[in-house]
Amino acid sequence: MKPTLPGAPQLQRVGDALQLDGCDLDALARQFGTPLYVYSQRAMLEALAAYRRALAGRRHLVCYACKANANLAVLQSFACAGCGFDIVSAGELARVLAAGGAASRVVFSGVGKTAAEMRRALQAGVRCFNVESLPELERLSQVAEALGVPAPVSLRVNPDVDAGTHPYISTGLKTDKFGIAHAQAREAYRFAASLPGLRIEGIDCHIGSQITQVEPYLDALDRLLDLVESVEADGLRIRHLDIGGGLGITYRDEQPPQAEVLVRRLVQRLDERGHGHRELLLEPGRSLVGNAGVLLTEVLYLKTAADADGKHFCIVDAAMNDMARPALYDAWMAIEPCRLRGGTPRRWDIVGPVCESGDWLGRDRELDLRPGDTLAMLSAGAYGMAMSSNYNSRPRAAEVLIVDGRPKLVRARESVAALFAGEYLLQD
Repeated sequence: MKPTLPGAPQLQRVGDALQLDGCDLDALARQFGTPLYVYSQRAMLEALAAYRRALAGRRHLVCYACKANANLAVLQSFACAGCGFDIVSAGELARVLAAGGAASRVVFSGVGKTAAEMRRALQAGVRCFNVESLPELERLSQVAEALGVPAPVSLRVNPDVDAGTHPYISTGLKTDKFGIAHAQAREAYRFAASLPGLRIEGIDCHIGSQITQVEPYLDALDRLLDLVESVEADGLRIRHLDIGGGLGITYRDEQPPQAEVLVRRLVQRLDERGHGHRELLLEPGRSLVGNAGVLLTEVLYLKTAADADGKHFCIVDAAMNDMARPALYDAWMAIEPCRLRGGTPRRWDIVGPVCESGDWLGRDRELDLRPGDTLAMLSAGAYGMAMSSNYNSRPRAAEVLIVDGRPKLVRARESVAALFAGEYLLQD
């Protein structure tokens, strides 16, 4: 058995068949239909364990970033493992609570929290709000005062560190919309301390997503620790450090550090600078679920465009509404046949049925294909289903989670009727 994807031993080819956690993916496609997301619970929990090994013996909280994949069964798996959660909306909070997660282990991030979301989070008893602007501090204080419940806050500081990632998923530069500028943060803490509805708990930063180097994290941590020392010199206390998430995974040839390596380097820096006593919070998302999932799709038609230098198109039943990353980020994701044919491959563009030229999943892929074949789009566990839509009035895919080697349907395929269930015809 040979692993097909670096870092994902649960995905293997056994003979001609592609398997995830011992389950034949072609058989799952025929059982549950396509498009279909399939995830390995074991892969997710093993990824979480890597963070925890590096944090053993220290006060810490690993908060899974729900935006990567918010399926209830996925959240339940992490909740049962004692994980905390990073949320960015009241909807994500509701999902966490429905999945059995504890509000006391939730940090609430995001640049645009509404007053209603603040109230709901305070009533639920979230652990901390990661606040991203002075106006948000004022609004949160007002909401907390009205409820008579002090709001625990951590200021998200923008350290102006280049994470070297795609501009759409960079969050730590001074030109990004996120956080409070490092130069203004000390004064922002003084302002927060003056507001009656707030209780200062920590400091937070997040520099981007799909980061493949350790150095940007160390640079951001150093800038954060400089600020902690200044803020505490003003008489305020910082109880925890939250250094965000964003660790990348291997899609093609990226070589991100292993989670244990990254965290050990961060912990070492904390110790070197005399901050090893502080509680450390992390917010991984993609690195916990990305390589744990695949998107299965059926080959519908094979087409050759005579006026395009003989370009070959493989039209499948998954589309940009099911997986937005290629169209949105020009992302490369591996595509494998679930059954090897052993014939001569051709070069195909893998495209979907949506009426957009941007509706493609992969370009120039060497594959031996026939109509009816099942293809697996790899590393699809993060930002796949979470970013899916109903564009072209297409129902969203079903989801399956493999638990102890057995597939369990954790989201039914959306029905066409559900697409317009909340809409109303005009009445005479």
